[in-house]
Amino acid sequence: MGAEMTLQDLQKAFDAGEIDTVLVAAPDMQGRLMGKRFHAAHFLASGYEETHCCNYLLATDMEMLTVEGYESTSWAKGYGDYTMKPDLATLRPLPWLEGTALVLCDLVDHHTHEEISISPRAILKRQIARAQALGYVAMAATELEFYIFEQSYEALRDAGTERLTPISAYNEDYHLFQTTKEEPLMRALRNGLYGAGIPVENSKGEAEAGQAEINIRYADMLTTADYHVITKQATKEIAHGLGKSVTFMAKYDHRRAGSSSHVHQSLWTPEGAAAFMDRDAEYGMSALMRQYMAGQLAHAREITAFLAPNVNSYKRFCTGMFAPTKAVWSLDNRTAGFRVCGDGSKAVRVECRIGGADLNPYLACAALLAAGLAGIEQGMALEPELRGDMYGAREAREIPKTLREAADLLEGSEMLRAAFGDEVVAHYTHAARWEIAEHDRVVTDWERRRLLERG
Repeated sequence: MGAEMTLQDLQKAFDAGEIDTVLVAAPDMQGRLMGKRFHAAHFLASGYEETHCCNYLLATDMEMLTVEGYESTSWAKGYGDYTMKPDLATLRPLPWLEGTALVLCDLVDHHTHEEISISPRAILKRQIARAQALGYVAMAATELEFYIFEQSYEALRDAGTERLTPISAYNEDYHLFQTTKEEPLMRALRNGLYGAGIPVENSKGEAEAGQAEINIRYADMLTTADYHVITKQATKEIAHGLGKSVTFMAKYDHRRAGSSSHVHQSLWTPEGAAAFMDRDAEYGMSALMRQYMAGQLAHAREITAFLAPNVNSYKRFCTGMFAPTKAVWSLDNRTAGFRVCGDGSKAVRVECRIGGADLNPYLACAALLAAGLAGIEQGMALEPELRGDMYGAREAREIPKTLREAADLLEGSEMLRAAFGDEVVAHYTHAARWEIAEHDRVVTDWERRRLLERG
């Protein structure tokens, strides 16, 4: 095995005693995989058609608390079921879990069989369809950064997280000797992803002690989001199996660099031509690419809640640690929120550097694509490029400084309401405001250290 499977492939693997379990999973609001473990025999008999899950999976927080106030489901409505419809194109073996395969699902209504409007995968699919209606295929790649710790998740649960020990004692950006020490984990991750049919390109040390990055080859936008959630799951599971832990928090320590998930985007024709390329234009950027970027810049502040979905996300946006603070564009400039890469070639593309590793890739890609398509549909003109150090560009467009600010911008976004629908905007605004309320009410270790004696 080594790629996506058909049902026939699964049957052969089951008959040969190679696979006995199928994970049937759907991404939730936070981008986590939620679902069931099927015995392969039952999945092959009928489970491949559909199964069911409680509809609270799109109305809970990170703690799986049943948050009140959602229109889609509640105690008053009885918390009924969604139908999980396996997308058999995503069926694949998981080499890092013995005898196991995985299939991703769409969430659909039990009676109408229509996709659930607030489902992250459905939200992205609708924006992809918009691009297709304009004659384009939306392509993307996400870079994923994370920290590796010496302690297991169980050790951190029992002893607390005050003494997290990164696997490296120093900045390991591109550092081959230090990353050699991490190879038991990273080699297992690269080979596991490859064995699951995910075209992993490379891993590298990132710009902090114990920080790593994994890169997957670009693909159509839905496939990229699928790759992303599977990669996060694989990283955690492989680390757990080796007695280590990892985190995709945007900022786990205020003294260290945050972890990002940069999103590279481009549009192509169905025939395989790079629609963003015009060799005769500045930087090789076509008029279409300029309109696309103009839309993203015009709506950058409105879509930030989907790029930075947690209160913690905004602690990553600080000067001098390679996270942007300004939603502007520049050529090959890592201080800008939007960086043009691959200039003068068919690989010319826009890299959004705003998103953290805690983003939901379906929602982030959908929001970025919606903004870009708005720019194309309205024929927006691209603002002038800014050059140099964006951290010091005082008059430049600011990335929202808090989730509170981003939630207000999300709620008031006419562009997102037109693209996603009022129901989706209301749902995810409510999710953001719940996170804010939970953060506001909890007393932190920082407050105790600062105030217990001296306050």
